[in-house]
Amino acid sequence: GEGVAQEQTVVGETPNLAARLQGIAAPGQVVVAEATRRLLGDLFELDDLGGQSLKGITGAVAAFVVLAERPIESRFEARQGGVLGAIVGREHELSLMLERWRRARDGEGQVVLLSGEAGIGKSRLTRGLIDAVAADQHTRIGYQCSPYHADSALHPAIVQLTRAAGLAPGDPVELQLDKLERQLAKAQVDVRRAAPLMATLLGLPFEQRYGALDLRPEQLRARTLQMLVDQLIGLAGQDPVLLVVEDAHWIDPTTLEMLDLCLDPIAAARVMLLVTARPVFRHGFGGHPIVSSLALNRLGRDDTAAIVSRLTGGKSLPDELLAEIAAKTDGVPLFIEELTKTALESGMLRETADAFVLDRPLSELAIPTSLHDSLMARLDRMQPVKEVAQTAAVIGREFDYRLVVAITLQPEAEVRAALERLAEAELI
Repeated sequence: GEGVAQEQTVVGETPNLAARLQGIAAPGQVVVAEATRRLLGDLFELDDLGGQSLKGITGAVAAFVVLAERPIESRFEARQGGVLGAIVGREHELSLMLERWRRARDGEGQVVLLSGEAGIGKSRLTRGLIDAVAADQHTRIGYQCSPYHADSALHPAIVQLTRAAGLAPGDPVELQLDKLERQLAKAQVDVRRAAPLMATLLGLPFEQRYGALDLRPEQLRARTLQMLVDQLIGLAGQDPVLLVVEDAHWIDPTTLEMLDLCLDPIAAARVMLLVTARPVFRHGFGGHPIVSSLALNRLGRDDTAAIVSRLTGGKSLPDELLAEIAAKTDGVPLFIEELTKTALESGMLRETADAFVLDRPLSELAIPTSLHDSLMARLDRMQPVKEVAQTAAVIGREFDYRLVVAITLQPEAEVRAALERLAEAELI
């Protein structure tokens, strides 16, 4: 082949492991190794195949069959697992969010837009709010946006309604419609009017029970959006509602339109809408009087040290290692945690009664998979900026503008534009 279709030789441990795992997979199966299993968290149901003896690979290799995707409310909770650590350096933001919740609980609806780059702590702060209001009588609704469904109209609402109604793929249609009616009745809407609209949204056959809907596509769309808004306000008539929309930078246009329609009704209802997103999120409701915007900044060195101390159980790390973690992670909480865990699991540290001591050169510390992949994914979306970033990275963490221009094959204007985009994305 030629161009993008040209075959390239791929060598090394990763393709070798992939080929061996493929060899033990049955037709139609997906088999993954331990590193991938850790990254998946609880996003999928897995079957442990135990240790496998694979040709060309020393020692037994843990392998897992991917069975099915789990129904999840939050990508963060599915990947996090275990006990969450204390929130560090976000006390002011959490306090402000709780104040907005109290207003909403008292009937003065609120919208909070929580923005920040990947790994900065949006999901952890959201979980902190959820935990803080858990004792209040309320209804929580979760919309999880996904990059795989950014073009699927109302996908977060469909998943949420399916989960809330307890619909199972194996249920008979009549049972699914019964469950849907019970869920809609909680919002005190006209069930006979709402059920056909929501059944259409969920792809459930309903004509035998309710009759056909004689609506043009644009009418069906408008009434469905309005019914979703009516359900939200109807639920707020029973108890205060916390509606959490996570990863809104991946939201589909129709769900975003539905949120726009919610703003005016929310203002006079017991509803708090919390939207989390990366800085690239574009919306039109920032100027509405009930909307508050919170931008999460990177943590300082004291907060970085506090996160590290929590992970080490209060034992100190060598000063040079702590400085390296602070420098490489640039105050991004997720990256601090990943790099600290890597250091603790690397075998380069020896644990004493009150500290960890370096046993091997610090230069052997590798960037963990999730941190490296997160950075590379961001760069992959920024072609041809990626080439300039990689060129600059070869020079080092600090580089001279004239040197980058001199060694790249791109015109100076393009290099300057690329560096400006990298700066805007906080990648340099």
